[in-house]
Amino acid sequence: MAKPHTGTVAYPESGYVVPDIPDLSKSEERRRLSPAALKALFQMIVHWHVRDEDARDLLGGISNGAYYEYKKNPRNKVLEVDKLQRISYLIGIFKALNILYSQRLADQWMQLPNTNPIFAGRTPLEYIVRGGIPAMDTVRRLLDARRGG
Repeated sequence: MAKPHTGTVAYPESGYVVPDIPDLSKSEERRRLSPAALKALFQMIVHWHVRDEDARDLLGGISNGAYYEYKKNPRNKVLEVDKLQRISYLIGIFKALNILYSQRLADQWMQLPNTNPIFAGRTPLEYIVRGGIPAMDTVRRLLDARRGG
């Protein structure tokens, strides 16, 4: 005779481990992440052919002096939460572009006028420079949706 179904289903164990989210309220965590974040930022700036003025705006409108100090000596800088979040969005955008497109198009995409209604004919770079973190989030989610992730 068959056993009655109890209504509970046992799912197999998953190998997925939820990554720890860095606690950016702690200065030691920001100190640990800042050099790599700045290195990534300056590499993206080169790939995307972003002017220094626009790069300063991507970081939240910092001064020339602060920008060039970050560029000159990234290892000794501790970024504020806002700047780390901005760079995180940009890294996500960069990664998604490089998954979706060839390197050439991925590098050009931020500078190309875009017909998607989100951009209203502007370049994605113009859109995120004007819109800050909310615009970065929108572009990141758009690209993630395009790649099915």
